[in-house]
Order: sequence, then C-alpha cells, then structure tokens
Amino acid sequence: MPQQSTLVVAAVLLPLSGVLLCFLFSAFARGLFLITVALTSTVVLSLALNLPDSGAVRHLVGGWGAPLGIELYADGLAVFLLLTTTLTIAAVAIYGVRYFESPTQPATFWPLLCFLWTALNALFLSGDIFNLYITLELMGLSAVALVALAGGETALTGAMRYLLVTFLGSLSYLLGVALLYHAAGTLDIQLLGERLGPDTTTWIALCLITGAMVLKSALFPLHFWLPPAHSSAPAPVSAVLSGLVVIASFYILLRLWLEVMPEGKAPLGQLLAVLGAIAIVWGSLIALRQPQVKLLVAYSTVAQLGYLFLPFAIRNTELAAAAWRGALYLVLCHALAKAAMFMAVGNVLRFGGHDNIDDQDHSVQRLPATLAAFGLAGVTIIGLPPSGGFLAKWMLLEASVGARQWWLAFVILGGGLLAAAYIFRVVGLAFTEGSLAREPRIVPRPMEWICLGLAFASLVLGIAAVPLLELLDVGLPFGGAPNGVLEDESLSGVSP
Repeated sequence: MPQQSTLVVAAVLLPLSGVLLCFLFSAFARGLFLITVALTSTVVLSLALNLPDSGAVRHLVGGWGAPLGIELYADGLAVFLLLTTTLTIAAVAIYGVRYFESPTQPATFWPLLCFLWTALNALFLSGDIFNLYITLELMGLSAVALVALAGGETALTGAMRYLLVTFLGSLSYLLGVALLYHAAGTLDIQLLGERLGPDTTTWIALCLITGAMVLKSALFPLHFWLPPAHSSAPAPVSAVLSGLVVIASFYILLRLWLEVMPEGKAPLGQLLAVLGAIAIVWGSLIALRQPQVKLLVAYSTVAQLGYLFLPFAIRNTELAAAAWRGALYLVLCHALAKAAMFMAVGNVLRFGGHDNIDDQDHSVQRLPATLAAFGLAGVTIIGLPPSGGFLAKWMLLEASVGARQWWLAFVILGGGLLAAAYIFRVVGLAFTEGSLAREPRIVPRPMEWICLGLAFASLVLGIAAVPLLELLDVGLPFGGAPNGVLEDESLSGVSP
C-alpha cells in the first residue's frame, strides 16, 4: 500500500519537477521533457496495473486528512484519465520534437506543456473542491500561454478570449465553493456528499459550479471560445487542448454530479443532455461549412463533447452507470483520435503552407500516412466498427434505448452520420489528382508515423476495452461504497 501511495504522489511531483528543470535548463528542455515523459508514464502505467488489486488509494498530504488537510484520491476514474493524459502527452512530445526543431520555434513549449501536465494530474487526483479550483486555474493559465505560442494577431486574440473565459468560469466556480463550504463546513468531496441536502444555498452553489464547468467544457451555446483558440494554436497544442483540457472541466462536473449532487437533479440533467444533443448537431453542421481543415476539426470537438453530456438525462442508476462508462471510454478514444487529426493537419500545413479543404487534392499523393491517419481517426470520430468510438457510442446507445430515451438514440445515430459527412468531405477531396501551387516543405517521417500510430490506437481500443472498463469500477463513483479505500497510514501519521 505505501508503494501505491508513492506512485500517486509521484504522478504529480515528477511532471512538476520537469517544469522546474525545463525552465532552469532551457537549452536542454526537450531532452528533460522526454525524460519526464518516460518516468511519469512508467508511474501511471504501474498505478493503472496495480489499482484493481490494491483498490482505490487515499493519500493524506502532510498527515492531515479531511476536513482540515489535503487528500489525493486515486480511484479507477482518476487513474483512467491519468492514463488518457499520459498517452496523449507522450505522443504530443514525440511529435513536438520534430515540429519545434527549428531554432526560431519557442523553447517555452516544453516547460508550459509540462506545467499543463502537472495541473491535469493534480486535478484528477484532487479529493476536495478547493484543490480542484487551484489546479483548474493552473491548467487554464498554462493552456492560455500555449495558445499564444503561435504569435500573431489571431493567436493572441484566441488566447485573450480563452483567458477571459477561464477567469469568468473560475470566479463562478470559486463562488460556488464558498457557498458549499458555508453550507457543509468542509471542502472534501466525499464529506460534501454526506452533509449536503437539497436546500436553496446548495442548489445555488451547485448551479454556479455547473455553469462554470459548462463554460470551460465549451458546451453549446458557450462554445464560442473553443474553435478560435484551438484553430490558431500550434498543432501539438491543439491536440492537447482538444483531447485533454476541456475534459478536465467535464471531469469535475461528473464528480460532483455523481458524488455530491442531492436528490432532485433530474431537471438539470435533462437540460445538460439537451444542450449536449444540440452541440452534436450544431457543431457537426458548422464543421461541414468550414473552409479550413483545422477549423473543421475544432468544430468537430464541439460536436463530440456533446456526447459526454447525454448520460445526464438517464435516471436509472444501472443504465446511467453503463452510459457513463461509454462516455468516459469515448473520452479516451476522442483524445487519441482528435490528437491524431490535429497532428495530421499540422503535417498538411507544413507540407503545403495552408489547410484549405478545397485545395487538398494534392496531399494524398505525397502524404499517404498523414491522410491515412486522418481517415482512421475519422472512423473513431464517426463511431464505425471496430473502433473504440464505435464501442463507446454503442454503450451510450444501448443505455439510451434501455432507459427509453429514444431521442438520445436518434441524436447518437444522427451525429454519426453528420460526422461521416464532414470527415468524408476532407478525405474525398484529398483523393483527387491535383498539383501544388508552390514548392512543398518536407514533412519528417516521425511526424507522420506518430499521428498514424495514435489513429491506429483509437481503432485498437475497440477490441481491447475490457481491462480499461474494469479499471473504471475501482472505487468511487462506479465501484460502489467507499469501503475498501486504502489510506497510506505510514505516510499519514496514523498508527495501524
């Protein structure tokens, strides 16, 4: 058990150490970041492999537990998202080595990415709502800085809009935290679930937090900031933002919904599901109209995020749990597939100097691996077998039909058809004969193979789902009561 707790702490401290080293020794930042990737990946993989046997882990930082101290809590859901984050950032790191190889490229990419990774890991492992606020702020500030790396008016405008959204959402969240602390006298998520009742103060606080997370998750109609920010950022940054950053806010909302929200939340859940359904349709239709591939992929993110909010409408506990498992599995599949897509767009931009969809008829003859990656990732986004996206959406569809929420089923199926339309719009034009308007730049092979590998991994997830879905059942919220949660007594100062 002490070993598991050590792994939990290391999952935060290793990337944090990487931040400091990358800043202090900027000339070696790239190599230091890759070392951090190797060490942190080993820690997270070990934690994921051992968690089903050890059970959920609760580490008392400094030996002080709730309600006074800070706790790190690693259950199946948290470790599943740690694994998602690690896989995505490791791929982005390999891609970024060649993407940022020019001396004119900003060296600050590596420490900022490491800082974002630290914030994400700490957020997923945080056991109280104020620590979630701190990590959410750190994540937002590092993400804004990464968006601004591209320079130019468009990138700076997108970054400033992102910054304002981050501050607005954080203020709303912090006000909700203050009200919850006033009502319950604790910030610990588990204790909040035990103490809060359906009173007016509680609902005001939870609605403020929900609104903040909806804004930060870019759910329709509060998605206005996401496409400009993601499309103006460098390709590796877009991959991380689209696959991971927006998921962090959704994770907070899911934690509070399953563990803190009192009875009587069905109307709010129905509203969130309706907004998710509109996001699927609206985001897909807007993606169809985009002239550039990168904007198309950005609006595709708006649409795909809508699927994550559909389970809020399902009231049956067992069916809702199945739907949430499908939504969370979609998080992993979406992170890998969307990262592959943004990397593919980065290759196209490097090759031809633009990403206009109507002028991509020359790409496939010279970038076959890149276009294959985009197409394979599109299979996951559409939800075609045997991809992980198919399995995730099938689980959502099955739960919706079982709960007799037929409108959800129609939205899931319709969203797949719309996704096929905008994916094939790009792939279809790419397979026509054309000539280059100017001399192309050579795209390094590793940049092509890494996005192809990510796209292939999103397909493999469709046939390798069992251990990952079993991981979600460890501890709360899907593993039942918190009995069996192991505390690190040797580090907490509690005698056995």
